[in-house]
Amino acid sequence: MRTSVQFYRDVLGMEIMYGGEDGYFSSLRTKDAKEPILNLEQGRAVTQWGGRLIFYVPDVDQFWRYLQEIGFEPEGPRDASWGERYFYMHDPDGS
Repeated sequence: MRTSVQFYRDVLGMEIMYGGEDGYFSSLRTKDAKEPILNLEQGRAVTQWGGRLIFYVPDVDQFWRYLQEIGFEPEGPRDASWGERYFYMHDPDGS
């Protein structure tokens, strides 16, 4: 829980609505959302494709470089056929 909460809060800027680093269950949201968009439950990491979070940022390439600089290994950015630029990255638990 600690690693996941730190990642979503400190790296992606989400707010904790319930729980936290020492909690068994935590709910987080983006700073401009009223409702939680992510619920974390203590236990075994889910490593199968079960969902994804999409964050819109002003500069995809800059955010990708930032994540690399702080030690993460996101896949390289690419252009989607629908006109968006994006990349994939697993969270610290491999989900």
